[in-house]
Amino acid sequence: MDGYIVGWGHTAFGKFDALTLEDLIKDAATAALSDAGITGEDIDGVWLGNFNSGLVPDGFCSSMVLHADPGLRFKPAVRCENACASGSAAIFSALDAVNSGRCGVALVVGAEKMTSLDTAGVTRALSGASYQREESGMSFPQIFACFAQAYGEVFEDPTEAMARIAVKNHANAMHNPLAHMRRLVDLDYCLTPSDRNPIIAPPLKLSDCSLISDGAAALVIAHRSRLPEFRRAVGFRAIQMVSDYLPLSAKKPERFEGPTMAVQRAYRAAGVGVDDIHLAEVHDCFTIAELQSVEALGLAPQGQGSAVIREGQTERGGRLPINLSGGLKAKGHPVGATGVSMHVMVARQLLGEAEEMQLARQPELGLCLNMGGGAVNSAVSILEPIKA
Repeated sequence: MDGYIVGWGHTAFGKFDALTLEDLIKDAATAALSDAGITGEDIDGVWLGNFNSGLVPDGFCSSMVLHADPGLRFKPAVRCENACASGSAAIFSALDAVNSGRCGVALVVGAEKMTSLDTAGVTRALSGASYQREESGMSFPQIFACFAQAYGEVFEDPTEAMARIAVKNHANAMHNPLAHMRRLVDLDYCLTPSDRNPIIAPPLKLSDCSLISDGAAALVIAHRSRLPEFRRAVGFRAIQMVSDYLPLSAKKPERFEGPTMAVQRAYRAAGVGVDDIHLAEVHDCFTIAELQSVEALGLAPQGQGSAVIREGQTERGGRLPINLSGGLKAKGHPVGATGVSMHVMVARQLLGEAEEMQLARQPELGLCLNMGGGAVNSAVSILEPIKA
Protein backbone atom coordinates (compact mmCIF):
# COMPACT_ATOMS: atom_id res chain seq x y z
CA MET A 1 0.00 0.00 0.00
CA ASP A 2 1.62 3.25 -1.15
CA GLY A 3 -0.83 5.78 0.36
CA TYR A 4 -0.24 7.31 3.80
CA ILE A 5 -2.24 9.69 5.98
CA VAL A 6 -0.04 12.72 6.58
CA GLY A 7 -2.51 15.29 7.90
CA TRP A 8 -6.09 15.72 9.03
CA GLY A 9 -8.80 18.12 10.06
CA HIS A 10 -11.98 17.58 12.06
CA THR A 11 -14.75 19.99 12.97
CA ALA A 12 -16.83 19.59 16.09
CA PHE A 13 -19.94 17.49 15.49
CA GLY A 14 -23.29 18.94 16.56
CA LYS A 15 -26.17 21.18 15.54
CA PHE A 16 -24.77 24.31 13.92
CA ASP A 17 -27.51 26.57 12.62
CA ALA A 18 -25.04 29.20 11.43
CA LEU A 19 -22.92 26.79 9.36
CA THR A 20 -23.72 25.55 5.86
CA LEU A 21 -22.45 22.37 4.20
CA GLU A 22 -19.91 24.53 2.38
CA ASP A 23 -18.69 26.04 5.67
CA LEU A 24 -18.17 22.59 7.18
CA ILE A 25 -16.31 21.32 4.12
CA LYS A 26 -14.09 24.38 4.03
CA ASP A 27 -13.27 24.25 7.75
CA ALA A 28 -12.21 20.59 7.69
CA ALA A 29 -10.24 20.88 4.45
CA THR A 30 -8.42 24.03 5.57
CA ALA A 31 -7.46 22.37 8.84
CA ALA A 32 -6.15 19.25 7.06
CA LEU A 33 -3.99 21.25 4.66
CA SER A 34 -2.58 23.28 7.53
CA ASP A 35 -1.96 20.15 9.61
CA ALA A 36 -0.02 18.58 6.73
CA GLY A 37 1.95 21.78 6.20
CA ILE A 38 0.91 22.20 2.57
CA THR A 39 -1.33 24.36 0.39
CA GLY A 40 -3.84 23.59 -2.31
CA GLU A 41 -1.06 23.85 -4.91
CA ASP A 42 0.39 20.60 -3.54
CA ILE A 43 -2.84 18.64 -4.00
CA ASP A 44 -3.32 16.53 -7.14
CA GLY A 45 -6.92 15.44 -6.60
CA VAL A 46 -9.91 15.96 -4.29
CA TRP A 47 -12.48 13.39 -3.13
CA LEU A 48 -15.59 14.39 -1.15
CA GLY A 49 -17.72 11.88 0.75
CA ASN A 50 -21.30 13.18 0.99
CA PHE A 51 -24.64 11.36 1.07
CA ASN A 52 -27.17 14.22 0.94
CA SER A 53 -30.31 12.41 -0.39
CA GLY A 54 -32.21 15.68 0.04
CA LEU A 55 -30.69 16.77 3.37
CA VAL A 56 -29.61 20.02 1.65
CA PRO A 57 -30.35 21.43 -1.82
CA ASP A 58 -26.71 21.19 -2.91
CA GLY A 59 -26.63 18.08 -5.07
CA PHE A 60 -23.39 19.01 -6.84
CA CYS A 61 -20.95 19.87 -4.08
CA SER A 62 -17.54 18.38 -4.94
CA SER A 63 -16.14 21.77 -5.99
CA MET A 64 -17.10 23.30 -2.65
CA VAL A 65 -13.81 21.87 -1.38
CA LEU A 66 -11.91 24.21 -3.72
CA HIS A 67 -12.88 27.24 -1.63
CA ALA A 68 -10.65 25.97 1.18
CA ASP A 69 -7.55 27.20 -0.65
CA PRO A 70 -7.09 29.13 -3.91
CA GLY A 71 -4.46 26.62 -5.00
CA LEU A 72 -7.18 23.96 -5.31
CA ARG A 73 -8.86 25.73 -8.21
CA PHE A 74 -8.87 23.60 -11.38
CA LYS A 75 -7.82 20.46 -9.48
CA PRO A 76 -10.03 17.42 -10.25
CA ALA A 77 -12.72 16.94 -7.60
CA VAL A 78 -15.20 14.07 -7.28
CA ARG A 79 -18.10 13.41 -4.93
CA CYS A 80 -18.39 9.83 -3.61
CA GLU A 81 -21.75 8.54 -2.33
CA ASN A 82 -22.15 5.23 -0.51
CA ALA A 83 -24.80 6.03 2.11
CA CYS A 84 -23.23 6.11 5.59
CA ALA A 85 -19.98 4.75 4.11
CA SER A 86 -19.59 7.72 1.75
CA GLY A 87 -16.51 8.92 3.62
CA SER A 88 -14.80 5.56 3.33
CA ALA A 89 -15.73 5.43 -0.35
CA ALA A 90 -13.88 8.73 -0.80
CA ILE A 91 -10.82 7.34 1.02
CA PHE A 92 -10.96 4.11 -0.97
CA SER A 93 -11.12 6.05 -4.25
CA ALA A 94 -8.33 8.46 -3.32
CA LEU A 95 -6.09 5.55 -2.31
CA ASP A 96 -6.63 3.92 -5.70
CA ALA A 97 -5.35 7.09 -7.37
CA VAL A 98 -2.39 7.41 -4.99
CA ASN A 99 -1.44 3.72 -5.13
CA SER A 100 -1.49 3.81 -8.92
CA GLY A 101 1.00 6.67 -8.90
CA ARG A 102 -1.41 8.93 -10.77
CA CYS A 103 -1.88 11.14 -7.70
CA GLY A 104 1.01 12.21 -5.46
CA VAL A 105 -1.03 13.96 -2.76
CA ALA A 106 -4.81 13.63 -2.32
CA LEU A 107 -7.28 15.59 -0.23
CA VAL A 108 -10.24 13.64 1.14
CA VAL A 109 -13.16 15.35 2.87
CA GLY A 110 -16.28 13.81 4.39
CA ALA A 111 -19.12 16.14 5.30
CA GLU A 112 -22.84 16.28 6.01
CA LYS A 113 -25.28 19.02 6.99
CA MET A 114 -28.24 17.21 8.54
CA THR A 115 -29.94 19.59 10.95
CA SER A 116 -31.43 21.93 8.35
CA LEU A 117 -34.38 19.50 8.27
CA ASP A 118 -36.60 18.41 11.14
CA THR A 119 -36.41 14.83 12.42
CA ALA A 120 -39.12 13.64 10.04
CA GLY A 121 -37.29 15.21 7.09
CA VAL A 122 -33.98 13.63 8.07
CA THR A 123 -35.71 10.27 8.48
CA ARG A 124 -37.15 10.53 4.96
CA ALA A 125 -33.78 11.51 3.50
CA LEU A 126 -31.92 8.67 5.18
CA SER A 127 -34.54 6.15 4.09
CA GLY A 128 -33.26 6.71 0.55
CA ALA A 129 -30.42 4.35 1.46
CA SER A 130 -32.81 1.41 1.70
CA TYR A 131 -34.25 -0.86 -1.03
CA GLN A 132 -37.21 1.16 -2.25
CA ARG A 133 -38.97 -1.70 -4.03
CA GLU A 134 -39.48 -3.57 -0.74
CA GLU A 135 -38.59 -1.16 2.05
CA SER A 136 -40.15 2.13 0.97
CA GLY A 137 -41.73 3.78 3.98
CA MET A 138 -39.43 2.06 6.46
CA SER A 139 -37.19 4.27 8.59
CA PHE A 140 -33.64 3.22 9.41
CA PRO A 141 -34.57 2.62 13.06
CA GLN A 142 -37.15 0.17 11.71
CA ILE A 143 -34.57 -1.45 9.45
CA PHE A 144 -32.09 -1.96 12.29
CA ALA A 145 -34.93 -3.07 14.53
CA CYS A 146 -35.19 -5.97 12.04
CA PHE A 147 -31.53 -6.77 12.76
CA ALA A 148 -32.18 -6.72 16.52
CA GLN A 149 -35.37 -8.80 16.20
CA ALA A 150 -33.66 -11.39 14.02
CA TYR A 151 -30.71 -11.53 16.40
CA GLY A 152 -33.05 -12.08 19.35
CA GLU A 153 -34.97 -14.82 17.56
CA VAL A 154 -31.87 -16.76 16.46
CA PHE A 155 -29.50 -16.09 19.36
CA GLU A 156 -30.51 -14.16 22.50
CA ASP A 157 -32.25 -10.97 23.55
CA PRO A 158 -29.73 -8.17 22.77
CA THR A 159 -31.45 -5.50 24.91
CA GLU A 160 -29.04 -5.45 27.86
CA ALA A 161 -25.93 -5.56 25.66
CA MET A 162 -27.29 -2.68 23.56
CA ALA A 163 -27.90 -0.62 26.69
CA ARG A 164 -24.37 -1.28 27.96
CA ILE A 165 -22.96 -0.17 24.60
CA ALA A 166 -24.86 3.13 24.87
CA VAL A 167 -23.56 3.70 28.41
CA LYS A 168 -19.97 2.98 27.32
CA ASN A 169 -20.03 5.23 24.28
CA HIS A 170 -21.54 8.17 26.15
CA ALA A 171 -18.83 7.76 28.80
CA ASN A 172 -16.15 7.73 26.09
CA ALA A 173 -17.56 10.90 24.52
CA MET A 174 -16.90 12.73 27.76
CA HIS A 175 -13.21 12.61 26.77
CA ASN A 176 -13.84 13.89 23.23
CA PRO A 177 -14.26 17.68 23.00
CA LEU A 178 -15.46 17.31 19.39
CA ALA A 179 -18.38 15.03 20.32
CA HIS A 180 -21.96 16.11 19.75
CA MET A 181 -23.35 14.76 23.03
CA ARG A 182 -21.05 14.87 26.04
CA ARG A 183 -23.54 13.58 28.58
CA LEU A 184 -23.44 10.47 30.71
CA VAL A 185 -26.32 8.00 30.70
CA ASP A 186 -26.79 5.12 33.12
CA LEU A 187 -27.79 1.53 32.50
CA ASP A 188 -31.23 1.83 34.06
CA TYR A 189 -32.08 4.80 31.82
CA CYS A 190 -30.99 2.90 28.70
CA LEU A 191 -32.87 -0.25 29.68
CA THR A 192 -36.15 1.38 30.62
CA PRO A 193 -38.60 2.93 28.15
CA SER A 194 -39.76 6.33 29.35
CA ASP A 195 -40.95 9.70 28.13
CA ARG A 196 -37.31 10.73 27.83
CA ASN A 197 -36.24 7.42 26.29
CA PRO A 198 -39.18 6.21 24.20
CA ILE A 199 -39.35 3.12 22.03
CA ILE A 200 -38.54 4.23 18.45
CA ALA A 201 -38.86 0.86 16.70
CA PRO A 202 -39.12 -2.20 18.95
CA PRO A 203 -36.78 -3.16 20.53
CA LEU A 204 -34.77 0.02 19.78
CA LYS A 205 -35.22 2.95 22.13
CA LEU A 206 -34.00 6.49 21.60
CA SER A 207 -30.86 5.58 23.57
CA ASP A 208 -30.06 2.95 20.93
CA CYS A 209 -30.02 5.47 18.05
CA SER A 210 -27.14 7.60 16.78
CA LEU A 211 -27.42 11.37 16.57
CA ILE A 212 -28.54 13.69 13.79
CA SER A 213 -25.42 15.82 13.42
CA ASP A 214 -23.62 18.38 11.30
CA GLY A 215 -19.89 18.00 10.80
CA ALA A 216 -16.91 17.31 8.57
CA ALA A 217 -13.52 15.61 8.68
CA ALA A 218 -10.63 15.58 6.21
CA LEU A 219 -7.44 13.67 5.43
CA VAL A 220 -4.36 14.40 3.35
CA ILE A 221 -3.08 11.17 1.79
CA ALA A 222 0.38 11.13 0.21
CA HIS A 223 2.29 8.62 -1.92
CA ARG A 224 5.18 6.79 -0.29
CA SER A 225 7.66 8.74 -2.44
CA ARG A 226 6.47 12.00 -0.87
CA LEU A 227 6.82 10.97 2.79
CA PRO A 228 10.09 12.88 3.41
CA GLU A 229 8.08 16.09 2.90
CA PHE A 230 5.82 15.39 5.91
CA ARG A 231 6.51 15.35 9.63
CA ARG A 232 4.40 12.27 10.44
CA ALA A 233 2.49 9.50 8.72
CA VAL A 234 0.00 6.72 9.35
CA GLY A 235 -0.07 3.76 6.98
CA PHE A 236 -2.79 1.42 5.76
CA ARG A 237 -1.79 -2.11 6.67
CA ALA A 238 -4.97 -3.13 4.85
CA ILE A 239 -8.13 -1.64 3.39
CA GLN A 240 -11.04 -3.73 2.17
CA MET A 241 -14.53 -2.93 0.94
CA VAL A 242 -17.43 -5.37 0.59
CA SER A 243 -20.85 -4.72 -0.91
CA ASP A 244 -23.73 -7.07 -0.08
CA TYR A 245 -27.26 -7.23 -1.46
CA LEU A 246 -29.38 -4.13 -0.85
CA PRO A 247 -32.71 -5.81 0.15
CA LEU A 248 -33.03 -7.00 3.74
CA SER A 249 -34.97 -9.96 2.38
CA ALA A 250 -31.87 -11.22 0.56
CA LYS A 251 -29.76 -11.45 3.74
CA LYS A 252 -29.71 -12.99 7.19
CA PRO A 253 -29.74 -9.85 9.37
CA GLU A 254 -28.62 -11.71 12.49
CA ARG A 255 -25.39 -12.79 10.76
CA PHE A 256 -23.88 -9.41 9.72
CA GLU A 257 -22.35 -11.20 6.77
CA GLY A 258 -20.97 -8.18 4.86
CA PRO A 259 -19.12 -6.60 7.80
CA THR A 260 -17.80 -10.00 8.85
CA MET A 261 -16.48 -10.68 5.35
CA ALA A 262 -14.83 -7.25 5.16
CA VAL A 263 -13.10 -7.74 8.52
CA GLN A 264 -11.87 -11.22 7.63
CA ARG A 265 -10.47 -9.99 4.31
CA ALA A 266 -8.72 -7.10 6.06
CA TYR A 267 -7.17 -9.44 8.64
CA ARG A 268 -5.87 -11.70 5.88
CA ALA A 269 -4.47 -8.80 3.87
CA ALA A 270 -2.74 -7.37 6.93
CA GLY A 271 -1.53 -10.73 8.21
CA VAL A 272 -3.10 -10.13 11.63
CA GLY A 273 -5.93 -11.35 13.85
CA VAL A 274 -8.25 -9.70 16.31
CA ASP A 275 -5.72 -10.00 19.16
CA ASP A 276 -3.27 -7.83 17.21
CA ILE A 277 -5.72 -4.89 17.06
CA HIS A 278 -5.40 -2.38 19.91
CA LEU A 279 -8.46 -0.20 19.29
CA ALA A 280 -11.36 0.05 16.87
CA GLU A 281 -13.88 2.62 15.69
CA VAL A 282 -16.97 0.77 14.48
CA HIS A 283 -20.26 1.84 12.93
CA ASP A 284 -22.70 2.04 15.85
CA CYS A 285 -25.47 3.80 13.93
CA PHE A 286 -27.66 1.76 16.28
CA THR A 287 -26.37 -0.12 19.31
CA ILE A 288 -27.30 -3.46 17.73
CA ALA A 289 -24.76 -2.67 15.00
CA GLU A 290 -21.94 -2.40 17.54
CA LEU A 291 -22.99 -5.66 19.20
CA GLN A 292 -22.90 -7.41 15.84
CA SER A 293 -19.63 -5.67 14.96
CA VAL A 294 -18.07 -7.15 18.10
CA GLU A 295 -18.84 -10.56 16.63
CA ALA A 296 -17.74 -9.53 13.12
CA LEU A 297 -14.37 -8.50 14.58
CA GLY A 298 -13.96 -11.97 16.07
CA LEU A 299 -14.13 -10.97 19.73
CA ALA A 300 -16.89 -13.53 20.17
CA PRO A 301 -18.59 -16.21 18.07
CA GLN A 302 -21.83 -15.20 16.39
CA GLY A 303 -24.61 -14.84 18.93
CA GLN A 304 -22.24 -14.61 21.91
CA GLY A 305 -21.20 -10.96 21.83
CA SER A 306 -23.28 -10.00 24.86
CA ALA A 307 -20.84 -11.71 27.22
CA VAL A 308 -17.94 -9.70 25.76
CA ILE A 309 -19.89 -6.49 26.34
CA ARG A 310 -20.95 -7.47 29.84
CA GLU A 311 -17.35 -8.35 30.79
CA GLY A 312 -16.12 -4.90 29.72
CA GLN A 313 -13.81 -6.24 27.01
CA THR A 314 -14.67 -3.33 24.68
CA GLU A 315 -14.27 -0.61 27.29
CA ARG A 316 -11.23 1.64 27.76
CA GLY A 317 -8.63 -0.67 29.30
CA GLY A 318 -10.41 -3.79 28.02
CA ARG A 319 -9.22 -6.40 25.54
CA LEU A 320 -10.19 -4.25 22.52
CA PRO A 321 -11.42 -0.70 23.27
CA ILE A 322 -14.17 0.20 20.82
CA ASN A 323 -15.38 3.71 19.96
CA LEU A 324 -13.15 5.68 22.30
CA SER A 325 -14.41 8.76 20.44
CA GLY A 326 -17.96 8.12 21.64
CA GLY A 327 -18.89 6.50 18.35
CA LEU A 328 -21.80 7.54 16.20
CA LYS A 329 -23.97 7.12 19.29
CA ALA A 330 -22.46 10.08 21.16
CA LYS A 331 -19.76 11.64 18.96
CA GLY A 332 -22.42 12.06 16.28
CA HIS A 333 -23.19 10.75 12.81
CA PRO A 334 -22.97 13.37 10.04
CA VAL A 335 -23.36 10.67 7.45
CA GLY A 336 -20.77 11.59 4.82
CA ALA A 337 -18.21 12.55 7.47
CA THR A 338 -18.35 9.38 9.55
CA GLY A 339 -15.86 7.18 7.68
CA VAL A 340 -13.28 9.97 7.46
CA SER A 341 -13.80 10.84 11.13
CA MET A 342 -13.08 7.24 12.15
CA HIS A 343 -9.73 7.39 10.36
CA VAL A 344 -8.83 10.68 12.02
CA MET A 345 -9.69 9.32 15.46
CA VAL A 346 -7.65 6.13 14.99
CA ALA A 347 -4.70 7.99 13.43
CA ARG A 348 -4.56 10.36 16.40
CA GLN A 349 -4.43 7.41 18.79
CA LEU A 350 -1.67 5.68 16.82
CA LEU A 351 0.53 8.79 16.92
CA GLY A 352 -0.21 9.61 20.56
CA GLU A 353 -2.13 12.76 19.66
CA ALA A 354 -5.59 11.86 20.99
CA GLU A 355 -5.23 14.04 24.10
CA GLU A 356 -8.05 13.23 26.57
CA MET A 357 -9.06 10.17 24.53
CA GLN A 358 -5.54 8.72 24.37
CA LEU A 359 -5.10 5.14 25.55
CA ALA A 360 -2.64 4.67 28.40
CA ARG A 361 -0.83 1.98 26.41
CA GLN A 362 0.38 3.30 23.05
CA PRO A 363 -1.53 1.38 20.34
CA GLU A 364 0.25 -0.08 17.33
CA LEU A 365 -2.68 -1.16 15.16
CA GLY A 366 -6.15 0.37 14.90
CA LEU A 367 -9.20 -0.68 12.91
CA CYS A 368 -12.04 1.28 11.30
CA LEU A 369 -15.32 -0.43 10.34
CA ASN A 370 -17.62 1.94 8.44
CA MET A 371 -20.93 0.69 7.08
CA GLY A 372 -23.42 2.00 4.55
CA GLY A 373 -27.11 1.08 4.66
CA GLY A 374 -28.37 -2.05 6.37
CA ALA A 375 -24.97 -3.80 6.38
CA VAL A 376 -24.86 -3.27 2.60
CA ASN A 377 -21.47 -1.61 2.12
CA SER A 378 -18.75 -2.43 4.65
CA ALA A 379 -15.35 -0.73 4.58
CA VAL A 380 -12.54 -1.86 6.89
CA SER A 381 -9.14 -0.21 7.32
CA ILE A 382 -6.29 -1.41 9.51
CA LEU A 383 -3.96 1.48 10.29
CA GLU A 384 -0.44 1.59 11.72
CA PRO A 385 1.95 4.38 12.76
CA ILE A 386 4.79 4.91 10.29
CA LYS A 387 6.40 8.22 11.15
CA ALA A 388 5.79 10.22 14.32
